[in-house]
Amino acid sequence: MKLTVNQGLFSKIPNLKIGIIHYTKIVVSPSPQMIKGRFQLFQENLYFELQETPVTERPGIKEWRTVWKALGADPNRYRHSAESLMRRVAKQNYLSPVHLAVDLNNFFSLQYEIPIGIYDVQHIEGDVEISLGDEETGYEGLNGRYNKLNHILFSKDNHGAFGSPFVDSVRTSVTEETTEALHIFYLRPSLEEKDCQELLTACGKMFTQVAGGEFTTAVLTAESPSITI
Repeated sequence: MKLTVNQGLFSKIPNLKIGIIHYTKIVVSPSPQMIKGRFQLFQENLYFELQETPVTERPGIKEWRTVWKALGADPNRYRHSAESLMRRVAKQNYLSPVHLAVDLNNFFSLQYEIPIGIYDVQHIEGDVEISLGDEETGYEGLNGRYNKLNHILFSKDNHGAFGSPFVDSVRTSVTEETTEALHIFYLRPSLEEKDCQELLTACGKMFTQVAGGEFTTAVLTAESPSITI
């Protein structure tokens, strides 16, 4: 499978960075109590932080709102997923456990203040391209409705769109049957590539410590916009 960032995106966001983690031989189960407890405590601590610093003033959230605008979308109407999650925490509407993959995905997203999506490779057809949506781009999302992705980043395979930093599709969602997964990190453009690599490695290690399996990482940039996994 080849993963590519459409070159046109770099004309709008020259320092755009997309992080990739490819997991194999994983076991997706309900999260162990250790993960549930740690995530709950993290959300409770974050809630108190958010009483001092509003969601939109958090550095990662703020930076991705700027990216949203640069791509032509309205960040107030279409909030990126990290902001949506953080707004829930700010209202003490804490995220409930789903399973290991979703829980860690949400934890990483809140921790690093960036949108992140995880996908079942078995339901991805052919190569993947990350591009910018238009009026025809959309899919049935995990939020229970059809989502249009005009001026929003999205990932597509031979079948069509399947993921974005806004909301992900039902078609490629990870379940407890998943054994191979693709984790896409919409990294902060201001982050140095070395720091991006360290972030991905830390997440990959934590994920495989509890899900087993193996992982590889990559950072896609203007200088290196594609990789084959």
